[in-house]
Order: sequence, then C-alpha cells, then structure tokens
Amino acid sequence: MKPLGVDLVKDAHRKVRNIQAKLLAAQSRQKKHADHKLRDMAFQTGENVLLKVSPMKGVMRFGKKGKLSPRYIGPFEILDCVGPVAYRLSLPPNLLGVHPVFHVSMLKRYHGDGDYILKWDSMVLDNDLQYEEEPIAILDRDVRKLRTKEIKSVKVQWKHRPVEKATWETEKDM
Repeated sequence: MKPLGVDLVKDAHRKVRNIQAKLLAAQSRQKKHADHKLRDMAFQTGENVLLKVSPMKGVMRFGKKGKLSPRYIGPFEILDCVGPVAYRLSLPPNLLGVHPVFHVSMLKRYHGDGDYILKWDSMVLDNDLQYEEEPIAILDRDVRKLRTKEIKSVKVQWKHRPVEKATWETEKDM
C-alpha cells in the first residue's frame, strides 16, 4: 500500500535527511583529502614575495609549451591584504600596466635564494605577465648517432639565465 498524506510527507523528509547526511559525509571526506595537499598561503604586510610569470603562449621549448619554464620575478613587497586570498603588491614603474592585486596562487614566499629568480627590470612583460624566452648564445655543439640517423644538438644560453642553466636543444628547433 502506498503512503498517503502525512505518511508521504514524513517519508520524503526522512529521505531528504538521509541524502543530506550522505552529502555531509562525502564533503567531509573530500575536505580531508583537499586539506592534506593544502599549503599555508598567508602573507603579512611588508613581507617580500615572488610573482609567477610564464612564457608566451605558442613558444615551444623542449617540444612542450611552458612545461619546463616556470619562473618567478621579484621580490616585491606586499602592501596590504585585499581579501582572504588576494594581496596588493608594490610593483615597479615598468609594470604599471599590470594590475597590482594578485591571488595567492600567483605568489611564492621569498627566501633570498636567487637561483630561480629572473631580473624583472631587464624583462619585457605583457599585461598577462608573460615573456618571450630568447637564446643569446650557442655554447657547444654535439652530434648523437643512432643506428639510422644523426641528431645534431646545440647547447643554448638563454637570456635572463646564467651560463650554468644552459640547455641542450635540437638544432632544427633553433
């Protein structure tokens, strides 16, 4: 026999509460896994941070677009916190076209190690914080011989990188 009237409403409320309990349990599990990978992204006013920039779209290096080219410029001082996940930075005059408020995912704490930092004053950045990598010198040449063909490679020094960070590229890509 089908429930009618009050019984139908009680049955519907019971099903809704059951579904809500299962949703809360699923949210709790997902939050636990998401929080496990979460890193602390809170900064203080006056603290120095690095700003993430990326190579221009369509520029190929190593046969992959931008995959091996993450870069940070800076350091820049945090002027104030604009929201729970946004900060206003003190940008130099050559970056006045860029909006000074950034999400925390674009920032990285500055620790004073300069190996991975680019000098922003010598770079040309567009409004999307992208730059074009340019080779400035070929330091060495090499020919790798396979069974049926030879692959010519050149060791390239890139602009905005020290000589120690030169990379091997195929000659046809250059």
